[in-house]
Amino acid sequence: MTSRERVYLALQRKPTDRVPIFMWYHPQTARRLGQLLEIPAEYVPIAMGDDIRQTWVSNNYAMEAIVHERDGQSHVDDWGIEWTRTDGFNQISKYPLAEAGDEQILRYEFPFGRIDSLVEMMNAVMRFKDDYFVGCDVSPCVFEMYWRLRGMETTLMEMLLKPDLTRAMLKRSTEFSIELSETACRRFDLDWLWLGDDVGGQDSMLLSPDIWRRVVKPLLKQNADVGKRHDVYVAFHSCGAIRPIIADLIEIGVDVLNPIQCNCPGMHPLELKREFGKGLVFMGGVDTQGVLPNGTADQVRKATAELLEGMTTDGGGYILAASHTVPPETPDENVFAMYYEAGISKEEIFDSAAQIRKSLRQFDID
Repeated sequence: MTSRERVYLALQRKPTDRVPIFMWYHPQTARRLGQLLEIPAEYVPIAMGDDIRQTWVSNNYAMEAIVHERDGQSHVDDWGIEWTRTDGFNQISKYPLAEAGDEQILRYEFPFGRIDSLVEMMNAVMRFKDDYFVGCDVSPCVFEMYWRLRGMETTLMEMLLKPDLTRAMLKRSTEFSIELSETACRRFDLDWLWLGDDVGGQDSMLLSPDIWRRVVKPLLKQNADVGKRHDVYVAFHSCGAIRPIIADLIEIGVDVLNPIQCNCPGMHPLELKREFGKGLVFMGGVDTQGVLPNGTADQVRKATAELLEGMTTDGGGYILAASHTVPPETPDENVFAMYYEAGISKEEIFDSAAQIRKSLRQFDID
């Protein structure tokens, strides 16, 4: 069974030879595993058996794909946002519209002229199309895109004090995301369109569910509609406690929800599966704050087995993934224990790494 076949069966809630996997590693974790497996960090997901190939073609590329060697190093992206590496991650260090007046905000130009070159980043992924499930990540789409320009606190305040201004900019953020999505779906044979719009905090939503429904939901639906028009699955990412809007996400056409941040209120994976499993496939739920980094290998195996059993009660409907990045303090044996329960042994991972090393050597020779 190919990875692509495996993911499609899971999305159709049918049994597979093993659960599909799409893991998310902290950069330091990926480097450490790469050293252990004697392969470059970017090949770690392949060696570990991940079934999905995907890349960012929107603003998340600036956050995730541009890697600095040291904390304190920075870059400015096509949106004018400055990113600085902090504790291994790129964090926003300058919001281009933070001090702008209303007229200047409304004159802001989204980088429509860069859409073709942004979408072309999918070429590196499409070479895996025959064997792997392929996705295109166009996030952030609405609320998160605008607050990256304006600043989180200011955006939340202005949603109440300057609703017309905020709605106008959220609409423009959405228009850019829609054009990006349409271009990607027309140009490439995708398996899913990956949307993202973080609206959840550790304890509750960043904005009230009612405001989200009135202001964000109709715009996000327009983006989900692109995937539906092109007959591809629609995946959606939001960290945090988003339980109040899960039914709304199903309503607007979301097929897959990620990352199921299980330590947040209302986000217990098995409870969500029981309530929403008929309308939604879940991807995530591995506890990256508690048991995975801090438990024993036996505890990780037990927790993973319970998660897999509970999330596949309908025969499928689940993709194994972390609720956040696998943190650097996670013991190697805990990582291997998780994969073992998912059907991939440590020996298989090292064998796969050996094949990757062989392929890389042949490429260097040629």
